[in-house]
Amino acid sequence: MICYLIYPLSFLFPRSRRKYAFGSFRGSFNDNARYLFIYASQHTDRNIRKVWLSANRSCIKKVRSYGLEAYWVLGPRGIWHALTSKYWFFNSYTSDIMFCLSGGAVCINLWHGVGLKRIEFNTVSGPLADRFNKRNKKDVFCHPESFRRPDWLLTSTPFQTSMFAKAFRIPESRCLEMGYPRNWILTAKEQDRKQFISKYEPQQTAALTDKIKDYDKIFVYMPTWRDSQRTVFTQSMDLEQLNGIMAKQNSLLILKPHANVILTQGTESLSNIILADPKMDIYPVIPYAHVLITDYSSILYDWLLMKGKDVILYLYDYDEYVKDRDFYYPFDENVAGKRVNDFDSLCTCIESADYTLPEKERERIVKKFWGDTAGYDSAAMILDFVKTQRPGR
Repeated sequence: MICYLIYPLSFLFPRSRRKYAFGSFRGSFNDNARYLFIYASQHTDRNIRKVWLSANRSCIKKVRSYGLEAYWVLGPRGIWHALTSKYWFFNSYTSDIMFCLSGGAVCINLWHGVGLKRIEFNTVSGPLADRFNKRNKKDVFCHPESFRRPDWLLTSTPFQTSMFAKAFRIPESRCLEMGYPRNWILTAKEQDRKQFISKYEPQQTAALTDKIKDYDKIFVYMPTWRDSQRTVFTQSMDLEQLNGIMAKQNSLLILKPHANVILTQGTESLSNIILADPKMDIYPVIPYAHVLITDYSSILYDWLLMKGKDVILYLYDYDEYVKDRDFYYPFDENVAGKRVNDFDSLCTCIESADYTLPEKERERIVKKFWGDTAGYDSAAMILDFVKTQRPGR
């Protein structure tokens, strides 16, 4: 109720075009907004103020430790910067900063993944359909940020723009086909990547990149989010058996849960499997991996931007999954990788190394989902658009 009272007042504040506010979901420091913020802090006009806003105090402390400007959005300075920044950049919704302070801001939604799954107002089944299409009164009242249309939305190709425009109820002309800032780290020069890790990553990231040098091959398992995996996301795997396979090959398996997962398990007793923190940014690490194990996650499309990488699609619950989250485009036509449907097949695939991805298949998907934006300097293009076009609402 307080939010609803404050929101109209936020339209009254004069907003400076020389002030940019950034934020991410659950107060974290990650994804496209993080990479755009870092780039902006390094490369844009010093007269343009760039601030990271978060409701998480530990996040603010971390961002400041990198020499960047950050404020607690619930404090006086954070509220002031949120109310006076003309441009807001975020990964999901205005609630990434604070919805009730967004009136009058030009809201640029960077989103967090291209892919096949229906999202937002394209959703026709599952729990999210209650909010976006059935308009459940409680959901609508409690999540006004879901219904605030972005002024601009970051996409990649016309193929994706068509879907995203409908999902967010905006014209296609309001979609910026410029690719994703976070993907820079995947294809960056090794020297630039190392400098980034040294300057903007916690010690655990550097430690992990050092550790994987001891192995002949690195696998990373990154499944999509499922409600059933809130506390355990490896219920479809026998980790002891997988660890034995990895040990025989002198390979390492990195398990990277979705950020929503609450860890109640560990892998300390396993020699060749590491459980990564769900909230860590895995993107600086995966360029050093060789094989991605995933399912319906949009990580597949980012991964395919890197040449010479292989993919295993572990689709153990396909029939069950599509009942709750159907696809906007046909699944089979829009993925690439070796498909396995059960755990035994997964083990056989890994043991036999039967997962080589043909380069033509990789190029086909990249062209469809990224097009020319695969080679764009996304962060530079977004900031140039804001500076030169001075987009309004």
